Amino acid sequence: MWDPDVYLAFADQRARPFYDLLSWVGAERPRRVVDLGCGPGNLTLQLARRWPDAVIEALDNSPEMVAAARERGVDASVTDLRSWTPRRDTDVVLSNAVLQWVPEHPELMVRWAGQLAAGSWIAAQMPGNFETPSHAAVRALARREPYAKALRDVPFRVGAVVHPPAYYAELLMDAGCSVDAWETTYLHQLRGEHPVLDWISGTALLPVRERLSDAEWERFRADLIPLLADAYPTRPDGITFFPFRRVFVVAQVGAR
Repeated sequence: MWDPDVYLAFADQRARPFYDLLSWVGAERPRRVVDLGCGPGNLTLQLARRWPDAVIEALDNSPEMVAAARERGVDASVTDLRSWTPRRDTDVVLSNAVLQWVPEHPELMVRWAGQLAAGSWIAAQMPGNFETPSHAAVRALARREPYAKALRDVPFRVGAVVHPPAYYAELLMDAGCSVDAWETTYLHQLRGEHPVLDWISGTALLPVRERLSDAEWERFRADLIPLLADAYPTRPDGITFFPFRRVFVVAQVGAR
């Protein structure tokens, strides 16, 4: 279950890729802008500020996130992006840190390119950090007792593979788009007693939390702390460096 408060604990750092992605979208006066995976709506509000005359369509599959977005004044709705179809007036489709949860996201991107009008934009940012020490530590601990049985079927990669930028560039160019694709590794400077644990508790550890009791969850977190401390040591000044790779794709649909 998504917890908006936990997710927003690192709101400033999580927002940086969103702004980097948005800066590459060249739409001037779009009619409809869609935020696929709007989360708690804090960044959706930035879309309305950039394009005040556009209809902002905000969607997420988490009722908790949609409720949090509505509390911020965002007209969000619960939707599975797998079944979502763009309306005719859609000029921008933006998805920030969402498609990595969907195994068939490459096929979806191609489908959207075929459904959108010429000149429309598709912009996506996906974490590409599944092989980092933080994820490796979680997987290693989940294979141990007393967690192995409860967590044996947890999809730690969430079934999706985030491909290199060239993969998405070829895919969408073949679909008739002009494409910019790149990757960036952000070096987040985190503070707190267990900052990496706190960070992944709002994302990568969600499937673990769903399968463990409250007591088991607290024990799992306690057992994970030394593994993360070894992988991400804290500097004498209290800062922990947390490298985080992200893949970006910005495509403009061509004329057919």
